[in-house]
Amino acid sequence: MNEKAKTFSELISGDTPVLVDFFATWCGPCQMMQPILEDTSKQLGDAVKIIKVDVDKNQLAASKFQVRGVPTLILFHKGEVVWRESGVVPAHQLTNIIKQKITVNI
Repeated sequence: MNEKAKTFSELISGDTPVLVDFFATWCGPCQMMQPILEDTSKQLGDAVKIIKVDVDKNQLAASKFQVRGVPTLILFHKGEVVWRESGVVPAHQLTNIIKQKITVNI
């Protein structure tokens, strides 16, 4: 199935954990997260799906999850929030947190 055709709730409700990066195009720290997310994706491979959500274009999703500042990272597993953090998170720390949360919640 085409990922674009899935709704946000369908994306975060699967068996694969999903890290959502709530960002804004005008946000400097958000731009710093891009290479960190790419590194994290390489490290974790298929163990986690990483998606980006532009808060200006997806205000409903940002509001639903009470995103007050960007960047905000939220890790979902089967539709449940298992971890969240606002601000820039270093790559090694992000990878370790995700590994820990995946192990605990799967």
